Amino acid sequence: MSANEALLIIDYTNDFVADNGALTCGKPGQVIGAEIVRLADQMLANDGWVILPTDVHKPNDPYHPESKLFPPHNVRDTWGREFYGPLVAWFEQHHNDDKVYMYDKTRYSAFAGTDLDLRLRERQINSLHLAGVCTDICVLHTAVDAYNLDYNITVHKDAVAALTDNGQQWALDHFEHVLGAKVQ
Repeated sequence: MSANEALLIIDYTNDFVADNGALTCGKPGQVIGAEIVRLADQMLANDGWVILPTDVHKPNDPYHPESKLFPPHNVRDTWGREFYGPLVAWFEQHHNDDKVYMYDKTRYSAFAGTDLDLRLRERQINSLHLAGVCTDICVLHTAVDAYNLDYNITVHKDAVAALTDNGQQWALDHFEHVLGAKVQ
């Protein structure tokens, strides 16, 4: 990990991870918290960036396609949108660091409708490390966009979790065999 790399911690919030989250991956998501924090510390220690693209919604938004697919989740200013577990203390400690920032996203991909690509290019970042949830939804869609934008991609298999075991394995295979990502 180096200055031209960034760790994206995708959607590691209560609604996606806590037992009573609205759209939770449960235990598989809970056990990756320590690894996510370890990767974040490692990235900062090597002068890299830590970026936290975090899903945000309005309750029952009739114009958002996810409203038809999933229960309300990650609603702005709710417990469900707050970071989960060890990421809470980590972000509290580092949120003022120059190389750490959180931003809102409203689609699966961290690139869709955001200035992420512009920010990465301004900082000469060409390699992305992916962590968070859900492996087969938001992490996957972010990886596909990163691939199409010619970023080098590493997915940390011990730092991602999906809603199902099948979804997890399918996404990990897809990262490696279709997107050419390193899965480690």
